[in-house]
Amino acid sequence: MAAGAMTPVVARALADARPVPAWLDSPDRPEPEPPLSGDERTDLLVVGGGYSGLWAALIAKEREPDRDVVLIEGREIGWAASGRNGGFCSASLTHGLGNGLARWPDEIRELERLGAANLDAIAEAVRRYDIDCDFERTGEITVATAPHHLEELRSLRDDARHLDLAGFDLLDRDEMRAEVNSPTFLGGLRDRHGTAMLDPARLVWGLKRACLAAGVRVYEGTPTDLISSRGPGVAARTPSGRVFARQAVVATNAFRSPLRRVRPLIAPVHDFALMTEPLTPEQREAIGWRGRQGLADANNHFHYFRITADHRILWGGYDVVYHFGGGTDESRWQRPETFERLARHFLTCFPQLEGIRFTHRWGGAIDTCSRFSPFFGTAHRGRVAYAAGFTGLGVGATRFGAEVMLDLLAGARTERTAPRMVREKPLPFPPEPVRWAGIGITQWAMRREDATGRRNLWLRGLDRAGLGFDS
Repeated sequence: MAAGAMTPVVARALADARPVPAWLDSPDRPEPEPPLSGDERTDLLVVGGGYSGLWAALIAKEREPDRDVVLIEGREIGWAASGRNGGFCSASLTHGLGNGLARWPDEIRELERLGAANLDAIAEAVRRYDIDCDFERTGEITVATAPHHLEELRSLRDDARHLDLAGFDLLDRDEMRAEVNSPTFLGGLRDRHGTAMLDPARLVWGLKRACLAAGVRVYEGTPTDLISSRGPGVAARTPSGRVFARQAVVATNAFRSPLRRVRPLIAPVHDFALMTEPLTPEQREAIGWRGRQGLADANNHFHYFRITADHRILWGGYDVVYHFGGGTDESRWQRPETFERLARHFLTCFPQLEGIRFTHRWGGAIDTCSRFSPFFGTAHRGRVAYAAGFTGLGVGATRFGAEVMLDLLAGARTERTAPRMVREKPLPFPPEPVRWAGIGITQWAMRREDATGRRNLWLRGLDRAGLGFDS
């Protein structure tokens, strides 16, 4: 469809959509804490108030209640990816079983075990801190929407069986449509245990509340662009003061890191989503979806979609937009052509819901890296730890990343720091303009693979080099 040729049905569906994330558009959104004014001294400084930073601050207090912890956030707690995502809390630490098998086949059993234990720990923290975030261990289904997906999903099911991973079931077309009814679904691979659904904003607000109750000093509206060594510790410069700390955790993810060594390893990309109005009982009956599982199709440029506690459908993904120079400016977080495309695809998937309205439309930056999964490291002679590169699957993995960062600061070799996946770094992205051109060519090649089921020479070459690009 040509640009601007929006159909009346799509135009009506989008007409009243508010340009804000549905999760953050809530009267329960807490007031931000005041910004830092003057100088602070602390045992541990945490830079970044998303999931990574909040988990790091909270777990640091759990491990050592007397440790003094300061957390600074440049804007507002949870305003970025942690409050804007789809609410899929996955056990996977490797951006899915397939990616983990391709990169760390000798470690995948241990990585899967660590991921399952991490998801259990999140469930326990939600219970212990009384975080009302609609946490449901529903599982997830990867949906085949093209014939070549069926063999790919069968192969992945066989891999899971070979690894003795329980809960993976292959669904044929009729079984899939009995789970969720769409004429586009040809089959699916169900993972019964590896994913929970939740309200991401309520999780981040609950973690903030738990941090404050544990004695973490939180300063919002307090950005930093520089961390430097200072005596036996480090110092962070902010607009209205400095923080001097023995150790620090950097959890800035998609945004410009105060650590120069991290910047070439990250390519910030933009992801987009829509949220419908609540479905009527008749609409819910038309699509089924009684199990409330998370869904995602099996394409490279994939859609992810789930149903909320109040019976809305979140529909996101497909377009993955990289801007020259890696910009993360908020002016790029509303993209009409992407919202129009998402709405058309939604109505193709669920034609029985024609006439439904979208209430919210939003986008935002996520941090991708060349191996599609988080990486970790230290700087400033081991006084600073960092984690980044969660690549759109960080709701669960950020808690694991927080534990790794704290282990690294402690100098401890643990079951979390032992795997090669944790000890090794991804290959850096090339500088501009090669980065921009390479990402563009890769996206074109991935769309071709989605259409044909064949991986071309460009993608096979990236595979051999250990490079990639995904959402």
